[in-house]
Amino acid sequence: MKLGTAIAEIMRREGIEILCGYPVNHLIEYAANADIRPVMVRQERIGLHMADAISRVTSGRSIGAFCMQHGPGAENAMGGVAQCYGESVPVLVLPMGYARRLANIEPNFNSSQAMKAFSKSSEPINIAAEVGNIFRRAFTRLKNGRGGPVIVEIPADMWNEEVSEPLNYTPVLRTRYGADPVHVKEAAALLMGAKRPVIYAGQGVHYAKAWPQLKRLAERLAIPVTTSLGGKSSFPETHPLSLGSGGLAVPRAVPKFLGDADLIFGIGCSFTETSFGIAMPKGKTIIHSTLDPNHLNKDVEAKVGLVGDAGLVLDALLEEIGQTVTADRDARAVAAEIAASHKEWLAKWMPKLTHNDAPLNPYRVLWDLQHTVDIKNTIITHDAGSPRDQLSPFWKAVEPLSYLGWGKTTQLGYGLGLAMGAKLAKPDKLCINVWGDAAIGFTGMDFETAVRERIPIMSILLNNFSMAIELKVMPISTEKYRSTDISGDYAAMARAFGGYGERVTKPEDIVPAIKRGIQRTREGVPVLLEFITSKETEVSRPGT
Repeated sequence: MKLGTAIAEIMRREGIEILCGYPVNHLIEYAANADIRPVMVRQERIGLHMADAISRVTSGRSIGAFCMQHGPGAENAMGGVAQCYGESVPVLVLPMGYARRLANIEPNFNSSQAMKAFSKSSEPINIAAEVGNIFRRAFTRLKNGRGGPVIVEIPADMWNEEVSEPLNYTPVLRTRYGADPVHVKEAAALLMGAKRPVIYAGQGVHYAKAWPQLKRLAERLAIPVTTSLGGKSSFPETHPLSLGSGGLAVPRAVPKFLGDADLIFGIGCSFTETSFGIAMPKGKTIIHSTLDPNHLNKDVEAKVGLVGDAGLVLDALLEEIGQTVTADRDARAVAAEIAASHKEWLAKWMPKLTHNDAPLNPYRVLWDLQHTVDIKNTIITHDAGSPRDQLSPFWKAVEPLSYLGWGKTTQLGYGLGLAMGAKLAKPDKLCINVWGDAAIGFTGMDFETAVRERIPIMSILLNNFSMAIELKVMPISTEKYRSTDISGDYAAMARAFGGYGERVTKPEDIVPAIKRGIQRTREGVPVLLEFITSKETEVSRPGT
């Protein structure tokens, strides 16, 4: 069989049903012939973001895949690959490469070399007979350990190469590993003896599907829970022990309880220091459970390290703790303290959340959105900047993987591809991306992809005709040259592409527009609702 036939068959055996891509990459045709659906995008980064979401919303059980042209196509894709790397998402990246005789001659772009620095592994196919071994290594890395993009480059002169039949390839194993029992005992003793512990949950809980164990541990020891943006929705945020999630913007309870904590237990997280994550207070005793030992003591000093799958670690901790604590501890006092903090914080923000004038306050739009959709059957994601900071503290996720949060690297326009990929993987869900007029300028053309590929997402656009958060850092250029001004009629753009577009300017029209949008998605039509908002710059920072 031809090399492309062999690759497509390997992908099919590994359970890949969708290949996002942009031509020319001959794998697209081979995949379609193998009944793998090709989804064509308008730019490479969006295709990677879609593949990214497919992996995320399935906890990596369905691997997202993307292919692109050699040279400029691969060059354009680098940002999307870097985003997967920064967010530790397993994605199979299949660039075409220059013919082998040209692959290492400057200035030809060599993907397997250039992307090596921000991928989990990177390898070209140089011998057709090795295709099984190469993909065995690739899928083993994709299905085991901490996630990340894996590059397999296919030189342009190899498509007519033959692979022996029958194809010798069996889907690779998926395995887990757990923590040292000695360290489990130490961690359990610290957790049981702590006076004011806090659990900090990361996206490792999602990949391990360890949501029930996380909830059991919190309830057994009456421990408050906060999450990273990536870990948001791993713990129900309507639970009495939920502090909410944190990024640059946080509910007031998060910094308060972390600041008062005598012990912080990080589970399925990296504790990576970032402007878009929770800053861990100094001087705390920290238990760090992570899949990647390279993350231990990287950004915070750990008292105990538990290296392993979040589910196995939590299972072991629950068993150890259960030998001493045989019933749930009384959580009423700590739950009342959390509730009081939430109540005081929300009272401060309620004027913005219920703002009843025009131009619309973005907080009002997102508040009404949250109270109109069926939260349990919704997957939502934010974009970089204001949409992230205005959404994440207030949106209460109640089902696992219903919120795709991110923030270590914050590329504008990421959310649209995430919403489309989520809808491809979970077609029964209402999939929403929230973005601003800056983000749509980066990737807005790919709303046409949603229309053409029949991906009925709902896109919530907050349009204030400005780079609002840059106003404070660009006062002179704004005053003299209007450098932060941007504009567009994006609802009209959505209609021009064949989708449903509606512009909303009045508070009383917010909920009816959302309901119309939901109905149109049920009819199979992608929706863009454009809300004309004020230049809101206040966010819920620690101390506010």
